[in-house]
Amino acid sequence: MVLMGPFRRPAQMLADQTYSGHKSVHDEESAAKLGLAGAPIEGPTHFSQFEPLAAALWGDRWFTNGCISAHFQNMVIEGEEVQAQVSLPRLGATSGQIDARKSDGTPVLTGTISVGPDHGETDLARRLAIAQSREVGSLYVIDQVKVGLRGPEDDMARIGFDTHLGNLYPFTLREKLASITELVSHQTDGATTPWGSPVVPFEMLSVLTSSFSTKTGILVRQPSVGLFIDLEVRMLNGPALVGHPYRVGWEIVALGASKRTESYWTRFTLYDADRGNIDSAIAEVLLHQGVFTASYSGYPGVG
Repeated sequence: MVLMGPFRRPAQMLADQTYSGHKSVHDEESAAKLGLAGAPIEGPTHFSQFEPLAAALWGDRWFTNGCISAHFQNMVIEGEEVQAQVSLPRLGATSGQIDARKSDGTPVLTGTISVGPDHGETDLARRLAIAQSREVGSLYVIDQVKVGLRGPEDDMARIGFDTHLGNLYPFTLREKLASITELVSHQTDGATTPWGSPVVPFEMLSVLTSSFSTKTGILVRQPSVGLFIDLEVRMLNGPALVGHPYRVGWEIVALGASKRTESYWTRFTLYDADRGNIDSAIAEVLLHQGVFTASYSGYPGVG
């Protein structure tokens, strides 16, 4: 069984993103310096093309126990068209494969999609296990990042429709929804939902965890330019609601390196701030971030 969405043109909303006093890979000049064809659209943006497909398959279960687990394959430049596809082994299955491709056939991402509580082995569970089994040599840009490093689980996070999310995400949720690739009715301002409030889109869960976490930007040597390699958003007892207060915890769970990047895996956990125990976990975000070694002037061999 295969569900395919329409071709859409995702919007670039991070052209003005800055961190540690410099622009990001989503800036045209920064992208050109790294030899990229253009400033890429942020990977989580593509998650929104899967949400209507998942909601059609699983209804409101998607918002409470859904999971997207994706490996980003090729960058998308604003103006390019992307199509999302969900493939299930049979009607009624609770997990399947996802793919997104450009109109010329270039793959954008691959992974798994599921509705829980039992998600089986997700794409990133498999990729993380491989990363954890590998020896990592000397690191130069992320040498301060250590597996097992944890946050105190007391960073506070809340997104209202008009909350400006700062330099890392220079827009509001209202502005995001005005440009979102696919809009689901539960996400709109004034929506009547089973949970009493509008729902935060899956693509914004990495924003909710990262933009309010005090970890962001303090562990990686600067100036350097990063990118998202893998991302999994898993609802444990969702959804995340607009305007609701949450606490954010995090842990570094793996490190990695390739010819072009050094990378680290962070597992964020989002807790309901109105409930003070471990059972208040709402969602987990597993993020694999890379840093372009060529962007760091102190890297061996880089001038």
